[in-house]
Amino acid sequence: MIELKVTEDGSTTLFVKELNEHYHSIHGAIQESMHVFIEAGLKQIDKKDIRIFEMGLGTGLNCLLSMIQTTNQSVFYHAVEENPLPYSISEKLNYCESLNLEPDIIQQFYELHHSDWDTDVTLRTGYILKKERVDILQFTTKQKFDLIYFDAFSPEVQPSLWSSDVFQNMYNILDNNGILVTYCAKGSVRRTMKSCGFLVERIPGPPGKREMLRAIKEQ
Repeated sequence: MIELKVTEDGSTTLFVKELNEHYHSIHGAIQESMHVFIEAGLKQIDKKDIRIFEMGLGTGLNCLLSMIQTTNQSVFYHAVEENPLPYSISEKLNYCESLNLEPDIIQQFYELHHSDWDTDVTLRTGYILKKERVDILQFTTKQKFDLIYFDAFSPEVQPSLWSSDVFQNMYNILDNNGILVTYCAKGSVRRTMKSCGFLVERIPGPPGKREMLRAIKEQ
């Protein structure tokens, strides 16, 4: 069962009772996503054409924030989600209201959730989304990415998503000098990333979390 919750910055997240897990930090959903994925990830990529891969589309918040931040760039955004949210839940998320977005961007967020799967969809000029409903353990692609948002449920809840097999695949699909960012800072995750070839650094985390991880695929 999934419950809608309001976090400390006023933005909504979801709570999965069966897993006892929130989709975002209770200290602030938008605040966390901005810190981990936008500031520590997207803003570190100095390119006009950016290819982003997201492990865990979830509420679509990272995709929305990326779209807002890249109005002068072209983006190909490929997201994998094995368990998509039903529309009855995604339509209750308050990100557009919290961010005071214009009607056209609100429509793009709506289309983000309602668009077809397994096909390229243009959300706005220069911003293409491809959603794929697949287990990350079965995911393959010939595409190379500049940036990976690794936003899976925690290692305690879904340890298979944080395995060496998954991170080796993430390393392989990153372009040289590509970046992977995640909210997680566990030592075991850092060591797994390093064993797959990543250069891994601990950096300050969002409010309520001391650290997060950023990993780079060096040339």
